[in-house]
Amino acid sequence: MVTVSNRSPVRVGQARSVGLDGLTGIPVTVDCDISRGLPGMNIVGLGDAAVVQARDRVRSAVINSGLQWPKSRVVVSLSPASVPKTGSGFDLPMVLAILAAQGTVHPDDLADAAVVGELGLDGTVRGVPGVLPMVLAAREAGVGRLAVPLDNLPEAARVPGIRVSGLSHLGQLTDWAVGQETGATAPEPPTTSGATAPDLCELTGQPVARRALETAAAGGHHLWLSGAPGTGKSMLAERLPGILPPLDDEEQLEAAAVHSVAAEKGDLAGIWRRTRPFVSPHPSLTLPALTGGGSGRLRPGAVSLAHHGVLFLDEAPEVSRAVLEGLRVPMERGTVSVERVRRTLVLPARFQLVIASNPCPCGADEPAECLCRGGVRDRYLQRISGPLRDRIDIIATTGGHRAATVTGETGESSAVVRDRVTAARDRAVSRWRGRVDDPPWRSTADVPGPVLRREFPAEDAAMLVLEDQLRRGVLSQRGVDRSLRVAWTLTDLAGKDRPRVGDVMDAVDMFTGTVEGAGQ
Repeated sequence: MVTVSNRSPVRVGQARSVGLDGLTGIPVTVDCDISRGLPGMNIVGLGDAAVVQARDRVRSAVINSGLQWPKSRVVVSLSPASVPKTGSGFDLPMVLAILAAQGTVHPDDLADAAVVGELGLDGTVRGVPGVLPMVLAAREAGVGRLAVPLDNLPEAARVPGIRVSGLSHLGQLTDWAVGQETGATAPEPPTTSGATAPDLCELTGQPVARRALETAAAGGHHLWLSGAPGTGKSMLAERLPGILPPLDDEEQLEAAAVHSVAAEKGDLAGIWRRTRPFVSPHPSLTLPALTGGGSGRLRPGAVSLAHHGVLFLDEAPEVSRAVLEGLRVPMERGTVSVERVRRTLVLPARFQLVIASNPCPCGADEPAECLCRGGVRDRYLQRISGPLRDRIDIIATTGGHRAATVTGETGESSAVVRDRVTAARDRAVSRWRGRVDDPPWRSTADVPGPVLRREFPAEDAAMLVLEDQLRRGVLSQRGVDRSLRVAWTLTDLAGKDRPRVGDVMDAVDMFTGTVEGAGQ
């Protein structure tokens, strides 16, 4: 039994930390018992290999930092014991629990404190992935001050309501624990905002595709771009984040949490500037790369990395059919489920999908110019299944060589288009807010079809057009809902109060247009 002068006796040292369960931070209590027995360290609490191997890192780091290592049996327990623990971020809290058990630090000093970080053998404190959701969980658990690796400090400083310090070496831990802030304190986060995506003015011509892109941005609609190689499909998709409204505070933290777990520091820099994520995986991606997974530490997939942003699939017909079908559930629900042993992790996946395709494998602009064998052109586009295609609101064709230009003229800039998009979204949100106090819909594409048909229909003549299209089999029931959503977006862009026949007919053309002539 270890005693501390003028204080109550200490039997078991305790420190607070935070782990990850998928993308969610979970408070973890680290207990340490130093008792009689052969020298050694045991770690219990359902930890993975990185947690179990901490015993060797921790011992070397403590000794090489000039701290005292117990010369008897050490048992460390991570609670709750029923929740799996992953990663190396429990190294520092283990040391702090050992120091508390030795009496170097008293429990009163750690009442509102928590710590996260990996240790090098020389005592260096190294960064860990997923710090942002950890800090959020610590704040929710009532932690008043938190120590993180210095490399993670700029990220952790983004969370208000908790005092965060950065440690670069284990030697700073004791002083920080007793209230001497020797570590670096959190700097004021920069307030830089605005989009850094390529500008739309760099793309000349393509009025049909540009209108489709603006409509998709204003309503949050999924978009299919088709056209010959070199006609600007990728350029259009890359410029979509630049005409979308900046991330708000809630969206920014949600998107940053995903990229924090994925350790995507480059993408985090753009998110802190409130630019929406743009994720463009290679067509050879696998289903786990799309939806997330991996053994041990969870790796968010492309649909989660694009949360509150844009997911762009270039050469979509070249993507595996199983991978493409994996898009259907997250497109509908805004989440994706990853099955793990005895549990299911639900990851956020509210993205805006843009797919691009050539008219055929040879890329001919016109069917008469196609060099593919008979039927290949049709089979190529049929790789986009009917159920997936039915979830895409807008189809547009980029003009081929007949629409090409060599003039130096420029189109509207992203800033000008973004102003119209933002104004249209504001009109839509005001309309939904008139129905409920706090609508869960961030864009027109999120509004349920029954709500639109029942409470926000188009003009009577326009609804008759939709009814006729449904009866003739041109539209499915889902197609009716999606066409009505696009019609409302066109109405908001035009500043009108209700969709008219022309708006509905344009929306139907955008939804049902073939990839050879959508919107032409």
